[in-house]
Amino acid sequence: MSGLLKPLRRGVWRYLSDRDILLAALVTTIVFVGSLGLIYVAHAVGVWRLARHSPVTPPRRGTMLVFGRRLVDDRPEHDFIGRLTRAGNNARSGHADRVLLLGGMSGGSISEAEAGRRWLVEKGWPDDVPLLLEQISIDSLENLRHARELLRHDAGPDLPAVNLVTSRYHLARCMYLARRLGFDASPIGAEARLPLDRRYVLRMLMEAGYLMWIDTGMRWAALIGNHRMAARIS
Repeated sequence: MSGLLKPLRRGVWRYLSDRDILLAALVTTIVFVGSLGLIYVAHAVGVWRLARHSPVTPPRRGTMLVFGRRLVDDRPEHDFIGRLTRAGNNARSGHADRVLLLGGMSGGSISEAEAGRRWLVEKGWPDDVPLLLEQISIDSLENLRHARELLRHDAGPDLPAVNLVTSRYHLARCMYLARRLGFDASPIGAEARLPLDRRYVLRMLMEAGYLMWIDTGMRWAALIGNHRMAARIS
């Protein structure tokens, strides 16, 4: 049984035993029904627009954060390889001062970040670009929160501007969380252009649901003055 439940411990599913998160889900459902789905559609359009229009090179040279993804036999899978490839291309072309790989353990014997580091080194990593690892997070929010701690340790309370590298379907959620956490962030798409196959469209629709859930929960917390709930993404 524990093996069957293991996937639920990652991502948004790990919060399903949390009353604040469940309350946010209930409120989100009410908002969805009350708006006849229009609020969800607005989030879906936002996810699509960011996925469609984000560049593949940073608007400024700086710190690059690369989001991990669940490994397959301790190796990066397709989407993660796309993110690593984009980061490597930008690092080699002089668009990164340093690169921070994000991702903890996801069922294998090494972290996502370490697997990403090994893959990049195999492909030839430039010696003049520091490659750092964040290896204790298990979802996008923890990725960014721990990255913030690492960057503050190096640079003090003023966070440097960052460029977020991830799959295009994932950009909207990462940008939302980064801004809530105080980052000056810019999105970088892993893919050269937005794929529109069935799998990718489904991923974007799922991301719109996650984003609506998070955003509605934060707005509800602000409305009722639930500081504990609001502090989850701050």
